[in-house]
Amino acid sequence: MMTTGRRMRAPMLTAPATFRNVEAPHPGTELQPGQALVRVLAGGICGSDGPYFRSALALDGRSAAIPGAPLHEVVGEVVAATSDDLKPGDPVVGWATRFDGLADYIITESSSLHVYQIALPPEEAVLMQPLACVLYAVERLGSVAGHTCAVLGLGPIGLLFCHVLKQSGAARVIGVDRVDRSAVAPRLGVDEVIWASSQRWAAQLDEQSRPGVIVEAVGHQVSTLQDAVTAVGAGGRIFYFGIPDDEIYPINMMRFLRGHLTLISGSTLERQRVLAAAEQYLQKFPELVDTLITHRFSRADVQRAFEVAVTAGTSRLKVVLRFDEVPAD
Repeated sequence: MMTTGRRMRAPMLTAPATFRNVEAPHPGTELQPGQALVRVLAGGICGSDGPYFRSALALDGRSAAIPGAPLHEVVGEVVAATSDDLKPGDPVVGWATRFDGLADYIITESSSLHVYQIALPPEEAVLMQPLACVLYAVERLGSVAGHTCAVLGLGPIGLLFCHVLKQSGAARVIGVDRVDRSAVAPRLGVDEVIWASSQRWAAQLDEQSRPGVIVEAVGHQVSTLQDAVTAVGAGGRIFYFGIPDDEIYPINMMRFLRGHLTLISGSTLERQRVLAAAEQYLQKFPELVDTLITHRFSRADVQRAFEVAVTAGTSRLKVVLRFDEVPAD
C-alpha cells in the first residue's frame, strides 16, 4: 500500500505561462467516502485551462500554482476507491475534481469517473470527457429538431456541439469563429461556416435569418454572450457554455424581455451517466477522434503542449497529453 510519506513528480505553474517540474507529496490511499485514487495516464487541455495557464489565476479560491494544475480532463487507472462500482485496475475517464490532473496520482470524486470499455489509447479516450459535457448541455436545451442552431466558437467544444446538434435533429447548423474552420467544420455537421467575429455576424442578421438556438462556446469574455442575445430569434434559446472570467455579465435585458428569450447555463451533473453516453456516442462516431485531436504530446512536453493549446490556428483543435514517463527537470 502506498502511504502519504511517498513523493511524486508533477508540473506546476511557477509564473504565468511557465511550468516547472516539482516534487510533491503523494496523495496516499487514505480516502474519504466517495473518493478514488487514480494513476493518471492521459489528459486533455480544455479551453477553460488556458486563462489559468496564461496568468496563474485563482482556481476555485486557491492559487493555480499548485502541483498538477491546471488540468481536469483525465484518463487513468484506479489504484484505490471507496465506492463499490470502482475497483483497482479499472480504466476510467472523467474529471480531476481538484484540477490537478497533471500529477502522477490524483484523488478525485468517484461520481466523476466512468469505467470505459472502448478500445482507444488513453490520450484518445479522454475525448469522452468534453463530449459528455456537450451531450449534457444539449439535453438541457430541449428538443432542437427542425431548428436552425448557431454555435459561437468552433474550437473542439464548439465543433462537438455542432455534431451533437446535427445528430439531435437540427435542420441547419451555423458555426461562427474568427478562425477559418471551413476545412473541418462541414465534416462535423456545420451547414454554414461564418469566418468572422460573432459581433459582426450578429449585427448583419435580419429577422428571417436569426437562429432559434445559439450555443456560446467561447467564454472568458462578456461580449460573445451579448452577441448571442443580439442574434437569436424571437422565443429563442441560448446556452452559455463558456466559462465566465467575471462574476457579473451585463446583457440587454430589454431584448430578453421583448424577445421572450431563454438563457440556460450550468456545469455538468450526472457525470457517470453522461460519460457512459459519450462512450456510446464515440463508438458510433469513431471519426471524431482523428478529426478533433490534432496535437499529441508527452507530459515531458507539457510547456509546449499548453503553448500550442492557447494559440489560435486553423490546424489546431484538441491538444492531448500522454503520461508515458515521469517528467524530468
